[in-house]
Amino acid sequence: MQEETARSAIDTFISAFNASDDGYVTELLSQALTSDVVFWGPLGRSEGIETVERFVLDIRRHPAGTGTMVRCSAVDMPDEWARYQWVFTTPDGGPRLAGTDVVHLRRSLIDQVIVFAGEIEPPAS
Repeated sequence: MQEETARSAIDTFISAFNASDDGYVTELLSQALTSDVVFWGPLGRSEGIETVERFVLDIRRHPAGTGTMVRCSAVDMPDEWARYQWVFTTPDGGPRLAGTDVVHLRRSLIDQVIVFAGEIEPPAS
């Protein structure tokens, strides 16, 4: 049950990267994250949905074009933290960014996100 709740919140979070329009990003994030979410990203620690929204919009506005973010592993939840792997690919086989996120849930919403991004690599043939 706990893994199912985590998977639902994580998949909603990931769907914000793939929203059909930037206007839906905040709506999707508010369904997945607490308002006081702590975000540990590539540039350090920050707080709030607005911070995560800026991160998501920056990824969506990749110079190679709007890409696709997908969860490429099961959600593993050994204790109160859940982890999963993801991949972001830009159109036409452009740059690919892969990584692992670790999230903490409070009342079925993500209240902490830790992003471990890997190097940008060309997609495997």
